[in-house]
Amino acid sequence: MSSKRVLVAMSGGVDSSVAAAILKEDGYEVVGATMKIWPKELCGLEKEKSCCSLKDIEDARKVCKNLDIRHYVLNLESDFRKNVIDYFTKEYLSGRTPNPCIVCNEKVKFGTLLKKAQALDCDFIATGHYARIERNRGCRLKEASDKTKDQSYVLFSLSQAQIKKILLPLGSLTKDSVRAKAKQIGLHVSEKPDSQEICFVPDNDYSEFIKKYCGLESKKGEVLDSSGTLLGYHQGFWNFTIGQRRGLGIAARNPLYVIEIRAKDNVIVAGEANDAKKKRFLVKGVNWLTEDIKKETELEVKIRYNHKKSRASIKDIGAKKVEVDFKESQNAITPGQAAVFYDGEYVAGGGWIDQILG
Repeated sequence: MSSKRVLVAMSGGVDSSVAAAILKEDGYEVVGATMKIWPKELCGLEKEKSCCSLKDIEDARKVCKNLDIRHYVLNLESDFRKNVIDYFTKEYLSGRTPNPCIVCNEKVKFGTLLKKAQALDCDFIATGHYARIERNRGCRLKEASDKTKDQSYVLFSLSQAQIKKILLPLGSLTKDSVRAKAKQIGLHVSEKPDSQEICFVPDNDYSEFIKKYCGLESKKGEVLDSSGTLLGYHQGFWNFTIGQRRGLGIAARNPLYVIEIRAKDNVIVAGEANDAKKKRFLVKGVNWLTEDIKKETELEVKIRYNHKKSRASIKDIGAKKVEVDFKESQNAITPGQAAVFYDGEYVAGGGWIDQILG
């Protein structure tokens, strides 16, 4: 169908492996590339799920050999450290909860790696993301057919120029069919477990990673209720995120949740479940993927990857900022996380939650 060349980001997992196989079957000249993104001494290589482990690189290499395609290992450590790790720790130390996968997609996978692809004379770059790109009168980012696996949320920040260069072969497939395809064509990764954790954080222990990476010591701070009453103490605000219940260590009649983080004062504010529910918030750094958005509109909004889309009014207040007002209160609207706007199955745009308004 095509003689065009495509670079496939090969993680060593089943999704990217099948993506490469499908593109080759479709007639593309496929080149595989595995990103080396994090220094070995900090990567926790004893774990299968750690990023860019020797096992993952070898798995990708074996798949490429099986498919009879070229394979490169590209060292992107400095880009990843600057654009992802440093961003991640800076956000946490500002009392915010970051989403490094979104930034990695924008800056590294479809940023630095896309430039590498162009240097190799590739027409496209492809990944194993579950999302679709509709190419009718331009390119529109769309949810995957399998809504339980949809990853369009983590692609909202891409530019139109990036989207035009992307192929997403798995967007119309289910995970079961992807594994079945891998088994059918004899790929040894057909039953390889999915990675559910942030790739560079050993044991999924965010606070310990931040302490070591930033050279922090535990720092005693106060836990207050919304009226300012002292409830107890904690050992560092970076150990908490909005909506968190576990780890407060405070006995109370009803369960307590983190409802505010005051990073400058090293203070955590806790409240009951209803206190964690809000409706209005400010979003900054908005990236619109459609041109026909009015100054005031109504769309569905997701405030976390696993959050169920909910109806909200969106008001453009200028300087790439919008005010979002949910029709119904939502739990744990969290500064630092992404708010992604949907028009049906299409991603209309999105931005970063900056301030809770009420």
